[in-house]
Amino acid sequence: MVNPGPGTQVLNPRETGINRVIPDSIMSRFSELIASRIGLNFPKDRWDELEKKILSASGDFNFSDAESCIKWFLSTGLTKKHLETLAGHLTVGETYFFRERKSFEILEEHILPEIIHSRNERFLRIWVAGCSTGEEPYSISILLERIIPDLKDWNITILATDINTNVLRKASEGVYRKWSFRETPLWVRERYFTKTKEGSFKTHPEIKKMVTFAYHNLAEDPYPSLLNNTYAMDIIFCRNVLMYFVPEVAKKVIQNFYCSLSDKGWLIVSPSEVSPVLYPQFVTINLKDTILYKKDIRKYKEVEPETEPVIPPVREYREPLPAIPVKGPWEEAPLKPEVNPYDEALALYKKGLYGVVIEKLSGVLLRDRGVPKGLTLLARAYANQGKIEEALKWSERAIDADKLDPSLHYLRATILQELGKIEEAISSLKKTLYLNPDSVLAHFSLGNLALRQGKFKEQERHFMNALSLLSKYKQEDILEESEGITAGRLTEIIKTYIQPLPRGEGEGILDPIHHNPG
Repeated sequence: MVNPGPGTQVLNPRETGINRVIPDSIMSRFSELIASRIGLNFPKDRWDELEKKILSASGDFNFSDAESCIKWFLSTGLTKKHLETLAGHLTVGETYFFRERKSFEILEEHILPEIIHSRNERFLRIWVAGCSTGEEPYSISILLERIIPDLKDWNITILATDINTNVLRKASEGVYRKWSFRETPLWVRERYFTKTKEGSFKTHPEIKKMVTFAYHNLAEDPYPSLLNNTYAMDIIFCRNVLMYFVPEVAKKVIQNFYCSLSDKGWLIVSPSEVSPVLYPQFVTINLKDTILYKKDIRKYKEVEPETEPVIPPVREYREPLPAIPVKGPWEEAPLKPEVNPYDEALALYKKGLYGVVIEKLSGVLLRDRGVPKGLTLLARAYANQGKIEEALKWSERAIDADKLDPSLHYLRATILQELGKIEEAISSLKKTLYLNPDSVLAHFSLGNLALRQGKFKEQERHFMNALSLLSKYKQEDILEESEGITAGRLTEIIKTYIQPLPRGEGEGILDPIHHNPG
């Protein structure tokens, strides 16, 4: 951090009462930087507000004024730590239990019963994106506890993410004031919370353990991804978040949400974020006068029908023109190139149409063992559908087709981790390193697993190896097999592991590719 110098007094923005003084050119560049890195929309008519927020944040960066702080950001760039700190000042963390209650009624009466009754395997995956202080994911936990009688037999994932580590820290503590229950029936507080001596209310352990809190930047971090657990979601809650994004980022986020949902998955946004144009890939559902969005591959088949035969128009008779002599032999019209099934499936995969990918590839690969890349794509499609055992089967078929490809062993290791088969995953990661000693992700994964097992020396060795390899990359380079993670981002994550925060900081908060060991 930059030190403004000894004896410099950091001003309190509440005491200054000043109007905006930073030049428009600087504010324009900074608002563009914020939009690109965090997605937040600060147009010109909000620059006064932005300047005040940066003045409030400037003390955290050891600056006494907003302009110097902004100029430093523009010249230095924004690291993950900078983004976390800024997000705490730029985002609003106001929420409460069972906010916009109609959404929870629809969840209880329609969506969850539909999913539960149609599911052979007892698993349920929900993502709360922009979870703030945690009231929303805990509300979902409470709802699940009420409506699923055999909940202990289910594999429940409630992933709650935010870019603001301050609110994540509070959420992970699970302690709330009375104001968080302002529209909540009294029985909720009495049944699922314990009153503390200080007059706060502490979330019961059985409700708390269902939720995993993690840092995630919707504008920058990759999703869907096996690495950060943002795949095969049955339901995504993202309420009162999209409204703060610039349109380009909002569209990108919505498309990524579509890809992160399994087929027939649901996206739930706030009423103020409903739009007839922002969600073209989804089926629009109206329940109880509330608009929701559903992923359904049948829409893909409706919007992309088979080409109808073209009937030539009837032309008026005219005298024929004199024939034009043609030099050389007649040549047959070139045949339309045959579409490669893999290329077609890959395009569908990128659109999040995993069910269609499976339909396209399964028959081809069963008739012919296929190339490893086709088998790999099929494995990834099954994983993104939440069908992890099928994903494992096809990843192993890919290895049978090419035992010397390290990326295939890495994929198998990733899938095995999702199945909780840690020792087998470690074995596959070691095979990856045997075939490719420079595999950054294999070293990272082994370090992460060693951390979970309490093998700290082994953890440090693998993390340091990963950092050494990452130093050969540019910050913006996307790592192979990472599903979009850059070298710079992974470097930041590893450094948070080997250089722990001071005691109390970050407790209960997971980084985006650090899975909950419990």
